[in-house]
Amino acid sequence: MKHIPSAHTDFVIEREFDATPESVFQAWADPEAKRRWSDCHAEHTTDYRLDFRPFGHETHRVVYPDGRIQQIEKVFFDIVAGRRIVFAYDIQVDARRLSVSLVTVEFFAHQGGTRMVYSEQLVYLDGHEDRAQRMRGTEESLDRLGLELIHP
Repeated sequence: MKHIPSAHTDFVIEREFDATPESVFQAWADPEAKRRWSDCHAEHTTDYRLDFRPFGHETHRVVYPDGRIQQIEKVFFDIVAGRRIVFAYDIQVDARRLSVSLVTVEFFAHQGGTRMVYSEQLVYLDGHEDRAQRMRGTEESLDRLGLELIHP
């Protein structure tokens, strides 16, 4: 079997919200709120769980109409209320691991609201690469977070 080297990339997305850092952080910590804004495949999600604490897990399982199964597993490593979240996650489709990421989310008081900085470092495995799609999906989720903060 031919060896395909891993590919590494990263991206940073910044958002400003008219809400306190504590409120934005809480939208990440509350399981119901988190599912509402982060689940881009809600109509196909069959399992979602969030245990928001250091070494806690977030599980997201999607079964698509064509039968493919996507599984996302996250592990939280560092959580500082209102300031920072650090987690790692992998994405598998049909039990094939596509990527592994390390993410840092930071919250800063800014002009009466919050500036949130989302930084993701990715390693793509076995020839998979979807950076543009991953960035777009993350941006759409963070847009939904902004709506969640306005209309919880």
